[in-house]
Amino acid sequence: MKLELDRLEFLKAWQMAERSSSTKSTISAVSGILITVGEETLLEATDFKTAVRCAAQGIRMITPGSAVLPVRLLGEFLKKIPTGTAILEVDGERGVLTAGRNRTRFTTAPVSEFPKIPRSEGASELCSIITADLARVITEGSIASSIPADFPKYLGTCLFKVKGDLLKVVSTDGKRLSLSQCPCEAGTDEELLLPVPALKELSRLLAGGDQEARVQVLYDGSMAWFQLDGVEFSIRRVESSFPNYEKILTSDVLTTLRIPREELLPALERVDIIAHNTVSHLVVMQLSPGGDLKMTARAPDLGTALEVLDASIDGNPLQVGFNVGYLQDGLRALGSGEVLIEFNGEEGQTRIVQEGAGNFLYMLMPARLSPQDLLDDEDSSQVPEEEAVAEA
Repeated sequence: MKLELDRLEFLKAWQMAERSSSTKSTISAVSGILITVGEETLLEATDFKTAVRCAAQGIRMITPGSAVLPVRLLGEFLKKIPTGTAILEVDGERGVLTAGRNRTRFTTAPVSEFPKIPRSEGASELCSIITADLARVITEGSIASSIPADFPKYLGTCLFKVKGDLLKVVSTDGKRLSLSQCPCEAGTDEELLLPVPALKELSRLLAGGDQEARVQVLYDGSMAWFQLDGVEFSIRRVESSFPNYEKILTSDVLTTLRIPREELLPALERVDIIAHNTVSHLVVMQLSPGGDLKMTARAPDLGTALEVLDASIDGNPLQVGFNVGYLQDGLRALGSGEVLIEFNGEEGQTRIVQEGAGNFLYMLMPARLSPQDLLDDEDSSQVPEEEAVAEA
C-alpha cells in the first residue's frame, strides 16, 4: 500500500478514528486504526464498546491495500511534521512515513488481528434526527449521569427512547434527573440504554458536521448505529433496566422562582468559592414571596458567603439547601433568558426549566439542612454595602 497524504485533510478523519481506538489495549491491532485503500479510503477503529468507520479525504492512491497503523506514534508524527504533504507506504508489517527530508519507520499490526466491527446492513431504522437537535439532547439529557459504575449499570448510561415522533434522552444518578427531547422521524418505537462516554464522543463528532443535516439511527437489538455524512458511529447497548422516572415526576409546586440565568449562575459561582470547601458542597436558598432571593454558604474555620438577588417569587416562603454543583450543572445546560425553578417544599423535588420552553427538564432533590449549614442571624440579615447605599 502506498499513498500521498494531504496532511491537514487526512487528519480530520484520523482524529475522529483515534478517539474510538483502544489505546490502552495490550493487543496491538486493537490499539491501532485499520486503513483500507481502494475505490475509497476508509478508517476503522474500535474499543469494543464503540466503533467508527469514516471516509478519509486528502488522499491520492498510488497502490491499494490495507494496514493497521499505530495510533499514538503515527498520529503524533502527522500532527507535527512541518510539510503539508507526506507519503505513507506499508509493506507487510513495516511502514514508512516520508515528509520532505524527514523519514519515520514504524511497525504495523497484522490486519487479520483487527477486530471485526459489526456492520449495520441487517439493522432496522430507528429514527432520523437533525444533527443540531441530536447534539443538544445528548448534552442536556446526560447531565445527571454519574461516573460509570459497575452497579447499578444504568448510572453511567442514558435512556435513549423513541416513541412516535419524539426522541427523549434521560439520565439520573439517584439525586437528580435530566430529560431532554426533540422531534424525530421514527421508524419504530424503542428504548435502549447507551453509555454516556460513547454518547459524548458521538456529540463531538456531531459538532463537526452540518448542523442541518439528518442523522440516520439504526438498531438491531444490541448495537445502535449513527450515520452522518461519511461517518458511521456504532455504540453497544448496556444490558440493564432504567428506573421508571415518569412515576417520580410530580406536578406539585409550592413555591416558584423566576430569575434571569445570567444573574443567578454568576452568583452561585461566587457562593461556590466557600461552598466547595465543605463536605456537602451546600448552598442555602431563602425565598421570600414578593421579596429577595438570598443564597448563603458557610465553611467552618474558613468563612461565609451571602448573595442577595432581585427575583420574582410566588407561593410559600421557603428555606432549602442544594448541592451547589448540581444547581450549576442544570443552569449551564439552559440557554440564555429567564429561568423558572419550581419547588415542592424543603424535601420535595425541585424542577428547573427555561421559561417558555418545554424541551428540557432538570430535577434535583434538596439536601437536609443542619444548624451548622446556616448563617447566624447577624450575617444572614446583612445587606451588601452597595445595596444599602442604593436603598438610602
